[in-house]
Amino acid sequence: MAVGKATVGIKDVAREAGVSVGTVSNVLNQPERVSERTRRHVEQVIGQLGYVRSESARQLRAGHSRIMALLVLDMANPFFVDVARGAERQAREAGLGVMLCNSAQNPREEMEYLSLFAEQRVRGVLITPADSSGRNLREFSRHNIPYVFVDRVAAGEAGCSVSVDDVTGGALAARHLIAAGHRSLAYVSGPPHLKQVQDRRSGALLAIEEAGLPPGTLQEIPTDHLDVGSGRDAGARLLGLSPRPTAVFCANDLLALGVLQAMYAVGVKVPEDMAIVGYDDIEFAAAATVPLTSIRQPAQMMGSMAASLLLEETSDQAESHEHRHIVLQPELVVRNSTAFSRST
Repeated sequence: MAVGKATVGIKDVAREAGVSVGTVSNVLNQPERVSERTRRHVEQVIGQLGYVRSESARQLRAGHSRIMALLVLDMANPFFVDVARGAERQAREAGLGVMLCNSAQNPREEMEYLSLFAEQRVRGVLITPADSSGRNLREFSRHNIPYVFVDRVAAGEAGCSVSVDDVTGGALAARHLIAAGHRSLAYVSGPPHLKQVQDRRSGALLAIEEAGLPPGTLQEIPTDHLDVGSGRDAGARLLGLSPRPTAVFCANDLLALGVLQAMYAVGVKVPEDMAIVGYDDIEFAAAATVPLTSIRQPAQMMGSMAASLLLEETSDQAESHEHRHIVLQPELVVRNSTAFSRST
């Protein structure tokens, strides 16, 4: 039976190089303390022996790892992929990696991941919370691992946040539809416990109030998830309403794409018979059969800023760090799904 090769340790490197263990440690961790000649010699031996430092041992000494965790609501949503890109770019510049995890909008799964992050002593956590009660993060905070909210305001809570003004975003969507002549709107809202979903609805209602229209102008169609399948189901329910709204605002682009598919399946024309506005402005929004009007969020910027705040909080200057709540502004991107203007 074949026997695996024994793991090469730091003592083996020191013995082969003819130097002390402390010298090898300095080459690995504080190379400026070693002469260039000695450093090159030790590095050559490290290469010859195939030595790989034990990251777990380093973490034990340092008290934390070189990994930043990012916990999002739905990895299938391209919006969060863009957030991750921004965070990863910032983390790599600081010599860190990013562990991307998916709570699937489930508070229990969120709790399990937070426990895993504590066990692994991650450097910090970027999180879009699934638990609206905040209980999971209150438990997690006992481990003294910093966290930053992404795509949610954390005002009044013990942490930084980077978010988009979703009330303004919802208002932009509704104002656009009202300006096009629509007086009967639907809101496909996603899970009602999510703060983003609530804020986008509040913005739409604000625009309706500003226009002097009754609150009943907006009919809400809740869904359990923020995905295409839930959008198709919502679209089917929307088609069954009487009278049927002439425009729909969706809490994200995946829902909007699902609604678009439901309309297309029964021959309802978009935007002539039904105007559709999404939210996030993911890449697929512009590439849809009928390109979607959407509320753009600067997702990569959000991820990058959140990672910067977390790095600041875990740096040598952490004692002077002050929690900040950055709120970015959304932007209306008009495409074919709302291009038809109704007469008033």
